[in-house]
Amino acid sequence: MSVDRIEATGPAERAEEVAPGSEEAVTTTAATAVRYYPVAPGVRLNVRSGPGTQYNVVRILAEGARVPIYCQTPGTTVTGPYGTSNIWDNVSNGEYVADAYVYTGHDGYVASRCL
Repeated sequence: MSVDRIEATGPAERAEEVAPGSEEAVTTTAATAVRYYPVAPGVRLNVRSGPGTQYNVVRILAEGARVPIYCQTPGTTVTGPYGTSNIWDNVSNGEYVADAYVYTGHDGYVASRCL
């Protein structure tokens, strides 16, 4: 099937593909680009198994690391270079870092809430 028209409506929104010579539309989900954010300079950041300091450290990020933020969730309040926050960033499946150590350019949420 060839595509006559693709109408993109924005990230993580729906696009509609219309088959030539028909009124039938096939709906697909547009891919969402993942944005990477820098960890505070000079910091080796603990990555934890959950959104809080009570969770185990599963790995440590090297200085100068950049992390994707797939979703965010509230957890333990932490004070870091970028303020005090209870927001935790999901950077991989079952892996979280304190948002107070990640430069997002905002004090609040920059990604959807984790389910």
